[in-house]
Amino acid sequence: MSSKVWRVTGEYTKKKRTFTFRKEMIAFKESHVRERIFSDLGSRHRVKRREIEIRTVEEIKPEEVTDLELRRVLGVESEV
Repeated sequence: MSSKVWRVTGEYTKKKRTFTFRKEMIAFKESHVRERIFSDLGSRHRVKRREIEIRTVEEIKPEEVTDLELRRVLGVESEV
């Protein structure tokens, strides 16, 4: 089983304000991606799981990744 690259978009609410997010990550399954999003946003922004709404989870090609650090890990971006 090989890892896949995923792009997740959604929004979360904190103190009556809505924030949107877009995150790219490597995982085996979509359920792993969803769990990591809940965990990451909850720990970084102190947001409860019920306040996070995941709009889309899509598998993307490594060439479509926009996060520079992830591109380097995947070997798409060369070190300068």
